[in-house]
Amino acid sequence: MNILDQLAVFTLGYPSLMATIWICGGIYFYVHWERKQPWPATFTWDETTPKVTVILPCYNEEANVEETIHHLFKQNYPYMDVIAINDGSKDDTASQLDALALKYPALQVLHQTNQGKASAMNNGLSHATGDIIVGIDGDAILDYDAIGYMVSHFISSPNVSGVTGNPRVRTRSTAIGKIQTGEFSAIIGLIKRAQRIYGMVFTISGVICAFRRKALEEIGGWNTDMITEDIDVSWRLQLNGGQVRYEPRAMCWVLMPETLRGLFKQRLRWAQGGGEVFLRYFSQTIRWKNRRFWLLMLEYIVSVMWCYSVITLIVAWLISQLLLPMAWPITTKLLSYFGSILIAISFIQFSVSFYIDSRYDKEIFRCVYWSVWYPFAYWIINMATVIIAFPRAMLRQKGRLATWTSPDRGEQFNEQ
Repeated sequence: MNILDQLAVFTLGYPSLMATIWICGGIYFYVHWERKQPWPATFTWDETTPKVTVILPCYNEEANVEETIHHLFKQNYPYMDVIAINDGSKDDTASQLDALALKYPALQVLHQTNQGKASAMNNGLSHATGDIIVGIDGDAILDYDAIGYMVSHFISSPNVSGVTGNPRVRTRSTAIGKIQTGEFSAIIGLIKRAQRIYGMVFTISGVICAFRRKALEEIGGWNTDMITEDIDVSWRLQLNGGQVRYEPRAMCWVLMPETLRGLFKQRLRWAQGGGEVFLRYFSQTIRWKNRRFWLLMLEYIVSVMWCYSVITLIVAWLISQLLLPMAWPITTKLLSYFGSILIAISFIQFSVSFYIDSRYDKEIFRCVYWSVWYPFAYWIINMATVIIAFPRAMLRQKGRLATWTSPDRGEQFNEQ
């Protein structure tokens, strides 16, 4: 095989390999831990139960914030207050929050100029009184037992610094929304389960997360110059020796983009955030004391190499067809072989993940038809966004305040 054929083997084989790793890790997580955990669980709280402060950053959330706060105060957790931060919203969010504060005595409202989500979280942390800090987005609906499930991890182990919950897609009115339902189960859910088994979690889900307040204070809270504050805080907590866990029972219903433009914009930010974190903390992660990070770093490095190998292979093929039209017999056979393998693994991946997540979301099977095709779209979107985002991450100025606007949130929940 020549170098292009070798590149084709890597390009076509890597997605199948990673999907297999996620499947195996997800199955082990489910068998070893998840299926043994009661669902739903019954909690008994006493005077030793830690107090929780929920931090709710809001930017232009007039269409969603009332519903979010209404459901927050239905939590089956006895010791909880909420701090909502209006991050310089240009709509009616500020007045809505002030009115809600009169309705809910345990709600405190803070106002600030637009400085980004990380700054809002730090503002909330400085006013928080709870030992456990829970963060959710201003358009999310938290399951009524979610806080209890997450808090139980902090009670069970002093080494736990953070817990990430289980986001579930609310916007299912279009094909893109239905496809993402499968993504959060078969890809994001399996990845978090697998990474928890292998020792390190790449990122908590910023839309639903919980932290030990002491651990947050030790690392100085959230960095305000990182485009994805959730990835950044996850790495720093773990570099500081803490443990981040995944709690699938802590469900949070979220709004996701239902247009290609919105989806691409969101994933581009995620990809850039991953690159920023990798570049900033690379020198720390390669130290012996942080060897738990090595598998995670290897996976990230290879995934970036894969993205550029795809574009290299495409460009090489186009050039060869323009300058010297010819068939690539070996590459064509490889494409057929690995393509068949990837299709088979994708069906296994969705079968495993839907079986596991149907425990929490019975309606997930309604999205099967749309979801089974997503692995192909996932790898294409991943490739395109990383190629654009990684150079952006390299060029982004350190210390520059990170602010961003949410993409569309579905046909039925569009903020425009």
